[in-house]
Amino acid sequence: MIANTYPALMPCYNRLNVAFERGEGVYLYDGDGKAYLDFAGGIAVASLGHCHPHLVDVLKKQVETLWHTSNMYRIPAQEKLAERLVDASFADSVFFTNSGVEAIECALKLARKAQSSTGHPERYRVITYHNAFHGRSLATISATGREKLTKGFGPLVEGFDQVDFLDIEATRAAITSETAAIMVEPVQGEGGILTATPEQLQELRALADEHDLLLVFDEIQCGMGRSGKLFAFEWAGIEPDIVASAKGIGSGFPLGACLAKGSVAQHLTAGSHGTTYGGNPLAMAVGNGVMDIMLEDDFLPTVAENANYLRKQLNVLMQKYPETIVDVRGLGMMLGVEFSCEFRPVLEGLLADGFLCAQAGTNVMRLLPPLIITKTDIDKAISFIENAVAKLGNKS
Repeated sequence: MIANTYPALMPCYNRLNVAFERGEGVYLYDGDGKAYLDFAGGIAVASLGHCHPHLVDVLKKQVETLWHTSNMYRIPAQEKLAERLVDASFADSVFFTNSGVEAIECALKLARKAQSSTGHPERYRVITYHNAFHGRSLATISATGREKLTKGFGPLVEGFDQVDFLDIEATRAAITSETAAIMVEPVQGEGGILTATPEQLQELRALADEHDLLLVFDEIQCGMGRSGKLFAFEWAGIEPDIVASAKGIGSGFPLGACLAKGSVAQHLTAGSHGTTYGGNPLAMAVGNGVMDIMLEDDFLPTVAENANYLRKQLNVLMQKYPETIVDVRGLGMMLGVEFSCEFRPVLEGLLADGFLCAQAGTNVMRLLPPLIITKTDIDKAISFIENAVAKLGNKS
């Protein structure tokens, strides 16, 4: 018998050399019991931290009653969560998925279908932005156009036109008679925590209205409370036509959603779109559990308050170490710290010290902590970061 020389797991990830056995609140623990303060949050997924008691309770109850039926039948908890999302947002209708990329796929199909059903089948193209990240399906890597994501996977899906991030005049120039929609992340995560201003999003809304285009927001990472409001676009005082949501909506359970205005959603009729697992009873139990917490009166205001505190403390570090920390940017609990050096070695050093964060590009620290962090947790995080920066020897 010839030995298998290939890894059992496909080598898609450049994993850090640590494995976690359990989590509690804002901490993860490895097999030796070492604690790690988690400011990565599973890449913005663990919105309520690890093993939140309320989510553990609702999931246990659901596990003991019903796991899956498919969307051949009514799912009352799905109807409940949809109504809660509608009541708390711009949307009139919701489609549940298993992931963010599926939510984006739904949004793209919906934009094309809505244009076609209203007499404009020629309108199928979508304007997107350089350095965006919308997922890893063939359509979504085509939407980004980034060689890092697309190389070797051609031919790409037709119908996307990329321009510089939130360049309004370039966006205007890209509009043709075939344009159906504009799709944008209010905060680019993988692109380096680049944040649209309220004025830029307002201009996009006006531009879409002027040309009868749909405005699609990818809030997979920046939505569900991470900005200090349920959705990041709320800071701009506008309403999109479609929003893709995921990550924090399930706080660790695979769940996504495509939210839309009724005038758009009505065009996805029976049989035109679907999913086997999406919105099943297990996912809906967790999704409703997350909403139980996020809709509490003081939850989002507390997130916004603590996010401001975190940013202020990071700004203090930037002033103290200007040769190392180039910029602090972002929105709410989605912050980027730009370094003057490659960040991977710093990331590995922080891991060894017991602090978890993420990376964007080559030199940006991405902070995506659970939304339940306290000022005490923030002070501990700042201490970890300052120790790492001081080791670089660039104090002013």
